[in-house]
Amino acid sequence: MSSTKADINKQGWEDSEFPILCETCLGENPYVRMTKQPYGKECKICQRPYTVFRWMPGTNARYKKTEICQTCAKVKNVCQTCILDLQYGLPVEVRDKALNMKPEAPSTDINRQYFAQNLASKVEEGEGIYNPGRITPQSREILEKLSRNEPYYKRNRAHICSFFLKGECNRGESCPYRHELPEENETNMKQNIRDRYHGQNDPVAHKMLNRVRNGGLVAPEDKNVTSLFITGVETDISQEDLKGFFYVFGEIKSIVVSHKSKCAFVNFLTRTSAELAADKIADVGLNLKGHPLKVVWAKPKPQQQNKPKIATKEATNTTTTTA
Repeated sequence: MSSTKADINKQGWEDSEFPILCETCLGENPYVRMTKQPYGKECKICQRPYTVFRWMPGTNARYKKTEICQTCAKVKNVCQTCILDLQYGLPVEVRDKALNMKPEAPSTDINRQYFAQNLASKVEEGEGIYNPGRITPQSREILEKLSRNEPYYKRNRAHICSFFLKGECNRGESCPYRHELPEENETNMKQNIRDRYHGQNDPVAHKMLNRVRNGGLVAPEDKNVTSLFITGVETDISQEDLKGFFYVFGEIKSIVVSHKSKCAFVNFLTRTSAELAADKIADVGLNLKGHPLKVVWAKPKPQQQNKPKIATKEATNTTTTTA
């Protein structure tokens, strides 16, 4: 808990005994040891000195430390280290959009200290910006769909050694970084802690929100479907523009564009290529020439059930002619 110092220059400085952490950042080791440094750094949100904790969350993990003070963490109900929601483990931008909340904290240095002091008094009184009572059934369904049910300890791994990727690392097993190639889905997004806290310009949040918006990209059971249907195609988007985006996923059989209906079909030669394109669009979305496009799987062709009737008519005609 924060305590007010007698020294006027230290009023509002935080002195805490244990950090506010999510289960993932705390690690799987039940006997974790932490170092405590009172007033070790200034909070990256309110810029007031706070108590810094540093620890090793587990074997083959990197050292972690608190990045913001407890007052700012309580206001948004987030972890002091990863700045993710404590209840759902989601970015602030995703949670706030599900709850229709708008950031109220100033993003500039003007009035930041005054705002932080008011928040500290509100937190001590049990108030804050985050209110779980605002969750509607629809918002709760979205949050539970995106949230993790178990801790994601893989997030605590050491970073990949950049010298190893260049073939220049000579530390061997003593190197504190990972000697392995990055995974295909492993992101190297640079995140600003202040933007992540205020729910602005968060690339991880944008990726998750794109998955929600493109919920129609669930692959159909019919393996013969290899086409994607695109809507919102304006007149300045040509067939070559679509081909320039989709050709990297595999061989394209054909592209059909209808500017009158503002739609297009992209027909791949194989199902694997279509799935790769759908997965990529589900992650980052599709935006061409400043126009956001919506992409869904094309519907399978209905099976023709009139063939036996046609054969029956032909058979009767043949019988009549023969007679």
